[in-house]
This record gives sequence, structure tokens and C-alpha cells, in this order.
Amino acid sequence: MPPRPHRAPTSALSRLLVGSTLLLAGGCRAAGRPPEPPQILHWPVPAPAPLQAAKPVLWVALAARLAPQGDPVQATPLRLRAASGSLTLTDAAGRRFTAPELALAWRRQPLATPIQIRRQVQGPFPSFESAEQAARAWATAGGEVRIARSRDWEIWSTPGLTPPAGVVTRLVEERPRDRLVLELRRPTGAVVLEGPLRLVAPAGLAWQSGVYPGPFRLQADAHGSWTLVEEVPLERYLEGVVPHEIGAAAPPAALAAQAVLARTWAVRNRHRFLVDGYHLCADTQCQVYSDPRQAGATVRQAIATSRGQVLVWRGEPIHAVYHASNGGVSAGFEEVWSGSALPYLRPALDGPPAFVSRWFLPLAPVSLASLLRDGGAAYGSDHPRFRWQRLLTPAAVTTALAGQAARLGAVQRLEVAERGASGRVVRLRIVGAQGSLELRRDAIRRTFRQLPSTLFTVRGAAAGGWLLEGGGFGHGAGLSQAGAIDLGRRGWSAARILGHYYPGTELQSLRLPGGAP
Repeated sequence: MPPRPHRAPTSALSRLLVGSTLLLAGGCRAAGRPPEPPQILHWPVPAPAPLQAAKPVLWVALAARLAPQGDPVQATPLRLRAASGSLTLTDAAGRRFTAPELALAWRRQPLATPIQIRRQVQGPFPSFESAEQAARAWATAGGEVRIARSRDWEIWSTPGLTPPAGVVTRLVEERPRDRLVLELRRPTGAVVLEGPLRLVAPAGLAWQSGVYPGPFRLQADAHGSWTLVEEVPLERYLEGVVPHEIGAAAPPAALAAQAVLARTWAVRNRHRFLVDGYHLCADTQCQVYSDPRQAGATVRQAIATSRGQVLVWRGEPIHAVYHASNGGVSAGFEEVWSGSALPYLRPALDGPPAFVSRWFLPLAPVSLASLLRDGGAAYGSDHPRFRWQRLLTPAAVTTALAGQAARLGAVQRLEVAERGASGRVVRLRIVGAQGSLELRRDAIRRTFRQLPSTLFTVRGAAAGGWLLEGGGFGHGAGLSQAGAIDLGRRGWSAARILGHYYPGTELQSLRLPGGAP
């Protein structure tokens, strides 16, 4: 069957513009003046296929924002290689190309239909969780509100929409004349491809250092660049997550608990990258997803024992957050992110009864110092960052604050302005010669990336600066992976481990409303 006639890639954009929600400029225009192009928040992108309970498939970005720097004509082509045999690429016009490796060149294609991108932007936010909490304040404002990740997490909203009280936004405006497209160069000439592109590799796609079964999509995103997406059945997705998150050598019960949490987290967070047309990323902004071949028999068995199970609270998948080590005390949700406390994510001492009886919550500063000094009986105390020290010099603080440092002047003091019930720092004040500022919750570790956690004390150091003595690695809410490994070695079941870290929750077979993305 001969290929369909070639159509310009901009025809796909035109169809999307017709089908998307447009914010049309109002008012009259003078006779003879060309109409203003439609206003949109971002490059239009179709939503991913809905997740179905019977056969859930996640769209996971193996590589996002694939846009060349500088002149795209001179940029290195995007190379796609089959692990063995061949791969087949089919574009939206129905044209098919098969080869062991395809090199796709970049180019700029003029737009047939002018567009105007205009949006209010709030942010940056240190995490999706904080952006999501802030976005809820826009719920009664009307218009469009989206969560997106550019360099950091942001909220995008309709221009002119009244922001919630106290919220400062900035206006972003673009009038692109072309868009980035891909072309396949052959001896007979270049073929401009119409996206999205479908990729099938029977033996898997060799990408970076792994091999992924697919199938795959190369598709445009909301930023005007491209993303390589794998369509991954949920249970296979866990094979690429569980060994990379908790480690393949963890006890079977800990692996099974991690599998339930990874499945629950993925289902609950499937809206994380809707603005870009897929569900989840493959890095630490989501769950680390890598080559599923690295899941050995023990990991696969742990996933199989919990097949289709998620952790729920009142019938809904929970906020299934987890981390490496809690340092002996779990954090409440409200200590880590802005928002109300959750009944199943609450501060708690994490150890045997004799350990728990030694301290009381909320932890007073003197009790926190005692816990950090004498808390070796806690679950998971063999983690390498169960206890740690970091020295912050005035110069290091200034560097970390970047553009915010100028209004402070010389940094003089670090002060803990507020702690949560678990002892974690909720507000950290930096005092300078000309002013002060406060970092809150997850913004503390986002700013000072050398800090393993916010469970720390601060004191002046003899060498200058401040010595931070702390415990744990990660935000501290929900399951401690080090704790789960310890409990698995002590003979606890997966269900008991999950009940310990998420009290009041229940295991349930996955249920999804029809048509939910």
C-alpha cells in the first residue's frame, strides 16, 4: 500500500488548535486589520490515553525537552537504535520507516497558522507537591490553571485571571513563527516527519545505558520541544522502579511493600505531566524508572505477590510518598509540604517499643539533640546517612541563595525559626547585614542541596560558618526504605510494614473511574 501524500507538520498543529481550549482575544477590530491569532497558555498537546483498571498502561518520559541548543540545523541528530534487529517508525501521516538505527535531524518549520502564547506564571516551586497545593487556591478563580515543569515547577494560568490573595505572578508572552520538527534524511532527500511518531522495536530500544521494550512515542510537548515516551504496562513499570528505588537485595517483604507503594504512587500521580501529554517522568521528580531487565527473580516475585494492589484511605489511593531514611522519626505531611495534615502521614518515632518510650512528640530541641546522639536503636539505623554532619560557610550560603543573596548583604546567622512535631526544620531564617529571609519546608533542601534532610540542629562552627548535625536522607514522610529493609529482616510481612508507616490505610485492588487520565 503506497504511503499517504505528505502533509506539512503544521497541519497537526492546526488540528490541535481547533480542538483545544482557546482564549480568544475579545473586542472589536478595525476593518481590514488582520485578526489577532488565538491566545493559548502553551503549545497544544493531546492528553495521554486514559489509564484503564483492567490493563493499565502508563506513558513515561524516558527523555523530556529534547530540543537542541542553538541552530537546530547544526545540532547533533537524535539517534534511535534497536537493541538488536530493527525498529520501525511510523509518523502521523502513515509513513513507515524500518532500520536498525534511525538518525532524526532537527529543523524549524514555519507555522501555517499563527498563534500567541500568553500565560500568567506563579513560581518557581521546590516540588510538584507544593505546586499542587498552591494550584488548589486557584480553584474558584475560573479559567485555565495548569501545573508545569520548566526548569522548576510552576503554575500556568489564564492572563487576566485574578490570582489568590498574596500570590504574585509574571506574564509570559510568545508569538512563535515556527516550530521545532524532526526530519529523516535519506539519499533520496529529507522527509519532514509529522508527529506524534510511533516507534516499535521487537527486541527493545537501546536508550542511554538500558534497553526498553516499548512501544514508544516521539511527541511534541507544551514547551515547544519533544519528548521520548514509553508506553509501559503498570506491572512492567514496577520492574523498572522497585530495584532502583529500594535495591534488588532488599528482603522480599520490603520489596513487596515498595511495589505496592510504587504502584499506588504512579496511579495517584498520573496527572503530574498532563500538560506535556504524558503521565510520569523517569527521574527523581517522579520515581526512578530504568531498565526493567535489571529486575531479578526476587523482585519479579515480590511484584507478582501484590499484583494490582494499591494502598487506599477511604477508598482512594493514598499520597504514597517514601524516602531513604527517616533518621529514627517519621515526618508529617505538613512538615514537608504546604497543605493540611494527612491522617496516614503523621509524625511518629520509628523503632522498637523501648526506643519509642525514650522520647515524646513533639520533639523539643533538647530531645532532638538526644535523639540524634543516642538514637541508634531505631529501625534502619544502618543506613549510611542515618546520621550526618554538614558545614555551611557564609560563602556557601550566599552561593546557594543565588539571586536572593544580594538583598541580604553579608550572611551573619542561620536560625531555626520553626520546627515540626518530628523535630524537622519547617522554617529556616537566614539573617544578613541588610535583611533576612526565610526558607520553608521543601524549599530548604532545594536551596541547600548538600543537606540530606531537614532533621538537623544548627550551631556555630569553630572554623566559621555553621555546623549542621542531622539524621536521615529524604523528606522523612511515609515509608523509610532503610526501616522497611530492617523490618523485613526482622520477619515483618509487607502488609505489616505498610500498616506501620501508613496507619489506617488498607490494601485494595486497583479501581479507576472510566475515562480517567
